[in-house]
Amino acid sequence: STPRSQKRTASSVLPSTTSSKTVPAPTLDRWVDEFLTQAQFERGLSKNTVEAYRRDLAVWRRFCEMEKLGPKDVRPVHVTDYLERLRRGLPPASKVLKASTVGRMLVSVRSFYRFLAQEGELEADPTVTVGVPRQTRSLPKAIPLIDVERLIESPPADLLGRRDRAILETLYGAGLRISELVSLDVDDVDLDGGLIVVVKGKGSKSRQVPIGKAATDAVTVYVRSARPELARRTTAVSSRGALFLNARGGRLSRQGCWKVLKGRAEAVGLDAGVSPHTLRHSFATHMLDGGADIRVVQELLGHASLTTTQVYTLVSDSRLREVYESSHPRAQG
Repeated sequence: STPRSQKRTASSVLPSTTSSKTVPAPTLDRWVDEFLTQAQFERGLSKNTVEAYRRDLAVWRRFCEMEKLGPKDVRPVHVTDYLERLRRGLPPASKVLKASTVGRMLVSVRSFYRFLAQEGELEADPTVTVGVPRQTRSLPKAIPLIDVERLIESPPADLLGRRDRAILETLYGAGLRISELVSLDVDDVDLDGGLIVVVKGKGSKSRQVPIGKAATDAVTVYVRSARPELARRTTAVSSRGALFLNARGGRLSRQGCWKVLKGRAEAVGLDAGVSPHTLRHSFATHMLDGGADIRVVQELLGHASLTTTQVYTLVSDSRLREVYESSHPRAQG
């Protein structure tokens, strides 16, 4: 078949770092360019996904250089060796990588070689028989309700404090991802109906999420008494519709949201590992502990698969065991 690169021009993605004639790096670079272009414009993958592919394939390229492997020389044993090196922190890795990261990097290499096989550039995909590294299942980190309440009630009543209270109430009240929170516009929130319309969820899927009275009240106070003052601090058109603004009046960034939570957590003496996602985990765990149906929680979180949500049931099960062992008269033998 005619290589796609003859039909369109793509800039070099992974510049050559070796002059060895045994490694036809320009060909690998060209194929990577083709793969990334196809992923972005034909498969419609997000910019973040394409960038992750780019970074992962840069590491794979370094491995091929080390082993003097041409693009068509790769065999399953090479892929397996590559994954083992990543797991142990050996070159081309600069440190020991988690199993989840190694698994993701295999997915990148596998997607690349599947593309080459489909394009007729290779007779067979060398990654098809390579298994994904086993991942240890880690439970989501959730904090007790009393700590959530301490965290949410910690901001002062000043301008930014009212904003921070609204941020924390919304993260926990709706179980939002940090990316969903900072992308909210004023028009996405129905304060009268108690609904947040999440229009920029993961995978570009929209959903409606209800928020309780506490979050509704906090956002209402912020919108009426704090946001107008913050909005006057900038003339940028791009941030005019943003719900949560920074101290300069621009749209609050992910980093800014992290800073807010970190400051509040430190103020009340919570673990430094508390993150915006901690409140999302706590939202799901507390909902299930309260008797919510797992499919309802799945819908609220915006999970495409119930399997993703089921990990929270393990948290709830552990909580049930704690209560049982501390309460049942014969639990301790």
